[in-house]
Amino acid sequence: MNKSELVESVSAASGLSKADSQRALDATIEAIGKALKKGDTVSLVGFGTFSVKKRAARTGRNPATGETIKIKASKTPSFKAGKGFKDAIK
Repeated sequence: MNKSELVESVSAASGLSKADSQRALDATIEAIGKALKKGDTVSLVGFGTFSVKKRAARTGRNPATGETIKIKASKTPSFKAGKGFKDAIK
């Protein structure tokens, strides 16, 4: 399912227009992104938790040359599925 299919599904389930569903989905994604950028976590009970994980600096290897390189520390978004979401998939 891609974003437009998700918008159609939300529209059908909620009775909202496709335009309203699109705006709601965009606003939700934007709000989650802003919260993560501030370092907060977003917990949706029954669905899951969005958070930011820190990756430490490490040594890697250039696959083309075999040369050892240093990889900088970074932050990466993470999602942990909640129990309700896991059970719905089983």
